[in-house]
Amino acid sequence: MRIAHSTAEMRRQLAPLRREGKSIAFVPTMGCLHEGHMQLVAEARELADIVVLSIYVNPLQFGPNEDLDKYPRTFEADARLCEESGVDFIFHPTTLYPKRGPKITLKATGLSDCLCGSARPGHFDGVVTVVNILFNIVQPYLAIFGDKDWQQLTIIRRMVKDLQLPLEIVGIPTVREADGLAKSSRNRYLSTEDRKRATAISAALKAMQKRALAGESDVEALISEARAVLGEAGIESEYLEVRSATSLKRKMKLNRQPARAFIAARVGNARLIDNMPLAFEPCDTGPLATEESK
Repeated sequence: MRIAHSTAEMRRQLAPLRREGKSIAFVPTMGCLHEGHMQLVAEARELADIVVLSIYVNPLQFGPNEDLDKYPRTFEADARLCEESGVDFIFHPTTLYPKRGPKITLKATGLSDCLCGSARPGHFDGVVTVVNILFNIVQPYLAIFGDKDWQQLTIIRRMVKDLQLPLEIVGIPTVREADGLAKSSRNRYLSTEDRKRATAISAALKAMQKRALAGESDVEALISEARAVLGEAGIESEYLEVRSATSLKRKMKLNRQPARAFIAARVGNARLIDNMPLAFEPCDTGPLATEESK
């Protein structure tokens, strides 16, 4: 495994492999790696000849009152985990921006105006800017992202389409602890008691899934079910919504179009997000509303 600390070094190391026709899979991260990241690496190993993983805490996606300075930086442990998991290259730049900051950045609109985008203005602008820079440096055949950050995954897919970038985006199902909690770098902020309470987040989503599969199509009824589960754990959601899996438009009724339930909640010192797909199995054969009408 090799480590590159600059753009020039990363490009120089990948150039001969690209000339040999090697396919490159890319896993962008901010470090503090866990089993969820390693599932992305495992998928990358299956799909390409070379795996590049980046570790870069991107300042552009943090707001003025967010945890940029406190975000965990565990490079030595991350590097060991990468080597054990078969990563070929780590790209670990000191910075990707000029000293006085970039003068030209990307802006995400539409898909970024809801969910985490509402709570974190400018966050997704920072995400698409840094991901586009990383894509330009690594020039991968494909890039792997987790479903846990579904809004981010949706926005990046749209960025690749709109900017006509020559790569494929692959999403991987959320990796969870045995009790259902989605694996996240921010889980380390949880106290023992808060860690137990946090399982209500995935339990609430599961309750929505179960009721939808039983034939419930009314979104407010599903949300009420989830609120009850969260309430028992003393958790109040920042948002709890059902939206189209593709357009991220809010849904009031389930239909045959893909839908997902989204939650963000603060548990102790950690802001946690999660989402799950919802499948509505209609109890009758009457006409179903179209996605546009919702």
